[in-house]
Amino acid sequence: MSEAEEQRWVSVMLDKLAAQESKRVLGDTELAERAERLSAQYFDGRARPNSVRWVTNQNTRWGSCTPAEGSIRLSHRLQGMPEYVVDYVLLHELAHLLVPGHGPRFWRLLEDYPRTERAKGYLEGVVAAERLPHLPGARGE
Repeated sequence: MSEAEEQRWVSVMLDKLAAQESKRVLGDTELAERAERLSAQYFDGRARPNSVRWVTNQNTRWGSCTPAEGSIRLSHRLQGMPEYVVDYVLLHELAHLLVPGHGPRFWRLLEDYPRTERAKGYLEGVVAAERLPHLPGARGE
């Protein structure tokens, strides 16, 4: 196998692994564990939610946080999206446990996450795609 063929197969296999990973759905327990790890990694463990769970009643928000209760809820629409997107939304909500609003202090908390802009762009793309007119015959119809 030539070096070019090897590189092509490595790329194909990495794409397949990424596709499989994006289809894996975390349960509420795994989601809470992930939030705990992210808090430890990015916020020195200071953001400590009492509960982290998926909800099906959030169709206009990706996530929400009630700091007084320490609860974080993520929209089920995030399930199946790339891990870095789910991580960004979790970090965003965890940051609200430390800073309630969206001022400069809040956004500084998210500066260390290297995929913030990429995740925000991904979510903006999803929203934009949902607003496109429905075309008959699209998606195998």
